[in-house]
Amino acid sequence: MPIETRIHGAGGTVTGTAVDLGAEAVAVPVRSGPLAPDAEVAKSLPFTLDELLALHGAKGEAGEIIAAPVRVGGEIRDLLLYGVGEATPADLRKAGAALARRGRTALVAGVPAGDLAAFVEGALLASYEFRIGAGAPKRPLGTLAVLTEAGPEADAPAIERGTARARATALARDLTNTPAGEKDPSWLASRAEQVAAESGLAVRVRGEKELVEGGFGGLLAVGSGSARPPRLIELSYIPDGTPERHIVLVGKGITFDSGGLSLKPNDGMKTMKTDMAGGGVVIAVLSALRGLGVRARVTGLIAAAENMPSGSSMRPGDVIAHYGGKTSEVLNTDAEGRLVLADALAYADAELDPDTVVDVATLTGAAKVALGLRYGALFSNDDALAAALTAAGTAAGEPLWRLPLVEDYRKGIESDVADVANMGRGGFNGGAIAAALFLREFVGDRTWGHLDIAGPGRATADDGEITRGATGYGVRLLLDWLTA
Repeated sequence: MPIETRIHGAGGTVTGTAVDLGAEAVAVPVRSGPLAPDAEVAKSLPFTLDELLALHGAKGEAGEIIAAPVRVGGEIRDLLLYGVGEATPADLRKAGAALARRGRTALVAGVPAGDLAAFVEGALLASYEFRIGAGAPKRPLGTLAVLTEAGPEADAPAIERGTARARATALARDLTNTPAGEKDPSWLASRAEQVAAESGLAVRVRGEKELVEGGFGGLLAVGSGSARPPRLIELSYIPDGTPERHIVLVGKGITFDSGGLSLKPNDGMKTMKTDMAGGGVVIAVLSALRGLGVRARVTGLIAAAENMPSGSSMRPGDVIAHYGGKTSEVLNTDAEGRLVLADALAYADAELDPDTVVDVATLTGAAKVALGLRYGALFSNDDALAAALTAAGTAAGEPLWRLPLVEDYRKGIESDVADVANMGRGGFNGGAIAAALFLREFVGDRTWGHLDIAGPGRATADDGEITRGATGYGVRLLLDWLTA
């Protein structure tokens, strides 16, 4: 659902802007350490801001907020002293999120020198909500006016950039949070077509007949148990002028994952409407490229299927012929994401001639066990690509940790009857590594990165710019990388 909060730059003073805007609250930044804020808004108070901070034991840590009433323009308003830490991008992102969660109709905030786009991202993403039916009792922040030393004209590009990145992330959250009863592969394809029309992209959607004719055996096998057939969605962005490089982004688009005949328990299915988070990320990234002026040519592939049990489902022991002819043995129908990704990766290698391929998927519980809920797992066959993606993740507040492609573990996915098996065996463990090694079989000699976002793709509670449910993790990371 579109973020309702609007952010704009303002000139003059915090108090003057608050009067003009009719804001209920004004906010003044406080850095870490003993330095108290110097704000003209404090002139009407019977105490100093130093005294107020000392009373509450405030440390100026990012996300910390101290509130007090203050008279501005003849009216009582909230004065919010908000911590910005050292004013790093991460600090400002967290500070913006904390202010937005105060939930006022209008708020005026002074913002210290630093990454204003990060502050904007934090405020907008913390204002995100997804509800079906009546709205939440506490409404999100309506308008946020920001004042910096640079002034509104200089601030405009940063506000625009932060807004674009936040709205792309919100799109990924919306796609991922939509219940699977509505969201089948054809629904996801129609949403991609809508995004393409709005964002200046070309789009092609392959239905069941074309998938059969093209030999996309992984998609067909995974989708065979559902009454709602699979789709391969292809979005294409070509920049003005000569592209610097060609990047292919591949997203896992399992719109619901029951586990198939290797059925999940009920608790394991409750979040499986979000198993297409990687596909949502790819659609969202493509939606923002033209607005951000990305110079690379980018193709997005979303392998969409619904993994359901029925009389026509794929079975353990089946052998699948993927796009291009390589075969895989199905040892567990709940390891389906790698089967649909294999088709898309093989197609990208054979037909699209990319310089680099990056796939993103909620692929393995093993990655979540290894890294928890905040770090994505990164695998790559190229050190330079791994370093660039890691740096982009750090800058975007979506951190990655590189895990190894252990060559000895390749034996664990050998099959007696096919080129490769879809599950690791033989006592090697390392489920996330086994999945990455499986995917590597289908990328040819391309420079390739794999992001397993099973942990950070979903959240169980609000925290900073993260909201409960789908997080959109990966959108800002990839946009940082593509715009670097």
